[in-house]
Amino acid sequence: MIFDTHAHYDDEQFQEDRDALLEAMPSLGVGTIVNVSATYESCLHAVELAKKYPHVYAAVGIHPDEVGVLDEEKFAKMREFFKEDKVVAVGEIGLDYYWDNESHEVQRKWFVRQLELAKELNLPVVIHSRDAAADTMYVMENYAKDLEGVIHCYSYSKEMAEEYVRMGFYIGIGGVVTFKNSKKMKEVVGAVPLERILLETDCPYLAPEPFRGKRNQSSYLLYVAEQIAELKGISAEEVIATTEENARRMYRLDPV
Repeated sequence: MIFDTHAHYDDEQFQEDRDALLEAMPSLGVGTIVNVSATYESCLHAVELAKKYPHVYAAVGIHPDEVGVLDEEKFAKMREFFKEDKVVAVGEIGLDYYWDNESHEVQRKWFVRQLELAKELNLPVVIHSRDAAADTMYVMENYAKDLEGVIHCYSYSKEMAEEYVRMGFYIGIGGVVTFKNSKKMKEVVGAVPLERILLETDCPYLAPEPFRGKRNQSSYLLYVAEQIAELKGISAEEVIATTEENARRMYRLDPV
């Protein structure tokens, strides 16, 4: 079944139908979802959703655009969530220079701190990187040794993707690969072995064709799987099965 490795069902866009949608997911072919926190407040919401639904797990971390709220007290409180059984990763964490909501120095500080936390807890990481390719790679090479995880919503070159794969990381592929103008992402999918690809929605954002511009949700990953299958010359069923195995291996969940 489809494994959505990166979703945000705590987002307000799901306020009206969140429960109905999550309850329906197994019947829509979605077997597992990891709900990933981004803000300090969303850490709690992600954990609550994981407790409520057997097929939902949580990742706890602070997005680079939100790390300005962190201090030692809040960081210590955030650590408490990792005592929960269904928290399976540290994320999403990283660097984002697109909006410049936080200084690059502050982003790098808390990125490194959260990588160190993942090492301490022996958990995989969910990495966000936007318009920060060189700095992200530098931090990963120097502070993420012996860690595993995924480069979420990957948007850089196929050569850099291949380097991350050599470092032992997975590449997160979502709706963008279905866009007509996504030549670079199609090249990335062609270059990266299927055994190193994960399916992700980043919902409610980045819905694939034919839903582009609308609210995204996990069952739409079928369209992503079909596009990857076309690029790889294999079946969508093989893409779904292999990426599910990949995700369970990375998140250290029991095989199906």
